[in-house]
Amino acid sequence: MEIPELIIACILLAAVIAHVFVGTRETAALKPVDNKLSINWAQAMCAFQMLSVDLLAVCVLLFAIAFYDLGPIEPTLVLLLAVLFLLWGVAWVIQTLWLQRDIRTLFRLPHWIVWFFCSGVLFWAA
Repeated sequence: MEIPELIIACILLAAVIAHVFVGTRETAALKPVDNKLSINWAQAMCAFQMLSVDLLAVCVLLFAIAFYDLGPIEPTLVLLLAVLFLLWGVAWVIQTLWLQRDIRTLFRLPHWIVWFFCSGVLFWAA
């Protein structure tokens, strides 16, 4: 059993659950009454759920890595996942800054910290 990958898989499972149940409820509450804005909202909701699928797929892959010997490809997969988490964190920070949000917004939406933590653990495990 690969303990670092198991830890990150459990963190990601918690993220999937939070994303699907809490995030969906919060995003659904933003539904506008204006029909034109409603199309943009529907697009945002669909994109939000696409991320749920991505999170779940990465979560399943991490559990597979943690519990099964995937042979010589395993270190490469772990490294690729570390890069993916790093890119998620960087994209989160850049997008928040690009939206010209107050710097406190970064700490009110600390997803990037989780992604950087996961990336660091996986780089270490690779």
